[in-house]
Amino acid sequence: MAIHLEKQIESVIGHFKRGSRIVILTGAGISAESGIPTFRGKDGLWEKYDPNEVATAEALRLRPKNVWEMHDALRQTINSCEPNPAHFAIAELEKFLKNIVIITQNVDNKHQDAGSTSVLELHGNAWRVKCTVENKSWIDRTVPIKELPPRCSCGAILRPDVVFFGEQLDKDVLDEAYTEAARAEIMLVIGTSCVVTPAAYLPIIAKQSDAILIEINLEPSPIYSLFDASLCGKAGMIMPKLVKRLREKFE
Repeated sequence: MAIHLEKQIESVIGHFKRGSRIVILTGAGISAESGIPTFRGKDGLWEKYDPNEVATAEALRLRPKNVWEMHDALRQTINSCEPNPAHFAIAELEKFLKNIVIITQNVDNKHQDAGSTSVLELHGNAWRVKCTVENKSWIDRTVPIKELPPRCSCGAILRPDVVFFGEQLDKDVLDEAYTEAARAEIMLVIGTSCVVTPAAYLPIIAKQSDAILIEINLEPSPIYSLFDASLCGKAGMIMPKLVKRLREKFE
C-alpha cells in the first residue's frame, strides 16, 4: 500500500509548477483526523442533535440557550483538539509555493492555527460571535462560555457567526471562492465528499477552467470521475509526503 501511495504521489508531482495557482478545498474529513466530529455521517453531530433545534435562526430566536449549549460544547471539543499533520503540511505548502488559497467548509479555525493565512471560510468560524442587533462580529475564544446565551455589550443576544440551516452563505466570500476556483490551475480537494452545495460546485468550476483536480480522501467521492487523480487514505499521512516531495522539487 505504501509503495502504491508513493507511486501515486509521484504521478501528481509533475502537475505542479512554480507559480501555479493552487486552490485547496477542505471539508470535515481533514478535521476529523484531529478528533473533531463531522456534522453528517456515522457518529456525526446531527445524529446527536436535531439541527432544526440547535442550528437555525428560528431556534436561536425561540431557544437561544439550547443553540448555545450545543455550540459551546462544539467549541470546547474544538479547543481540545490540535491541528493535524495535514493542516501543518498545507500551511508549509503555502509558505514556499506562495500562490495558494484555502477554501474550507470547516468552522474550527485549524488551518489558521496551523499557520495558514490565505483562508476563505465558507461556513463561518466557530470562534466568531455576532451581535443580533448591531451586526458587528469579533473573535471570542472563551471556553467554556460563562453565560448562555452570551450577550453583546448592547444587551442583545449574540449568535455564533456560522451559517445556520436555511441561511445563505456570505455572498462576498462565496463570490471570491468562485473566482479563485475559476482561476485555479491545480485544485486539491481534501476530506470532502463534494455533495454539499454550493461548495460542491467549486471543483466543477475549476475543471471547466481546465484545472488539474487532485482528490485526497479516505475513499473516492461521488464525483471521482471528475478528478485527474485520487489519492485514497488519511490526509494527515498523504499531505506531508506530498509537500515533502514538492519541496524537494522546488528547492
